[in-house]
Amino acid sequence: MSENKSDIVPAGDWRPKALIIGGVIGAVVGVTATYLLLQRNEDDTPPDFSVGEGVKIGVLVLGLLRSIANL
Repeated sequence: MSENKSDIVPAGDWRPKALIIGGVIGAVVGVTATYLLLQRNEDDTPPDFSVGEGVKIGVLVLGLLRSIANL
């Protein structure tokens, strides 16, 4: 017996698709951000972050997630 894809995920259940698409978009954004960070670094030393920069990035990410949740 062969199962159709429609038998596995009902047409009305959009949540798994949204999770997969969101995960792929998040991964692409993360890799792109890391690539840009590495390109900004001119020599082969690892980039150094201060605690303040880490907190700023964290607050920005939380603000972005809050904005997305309010859509």
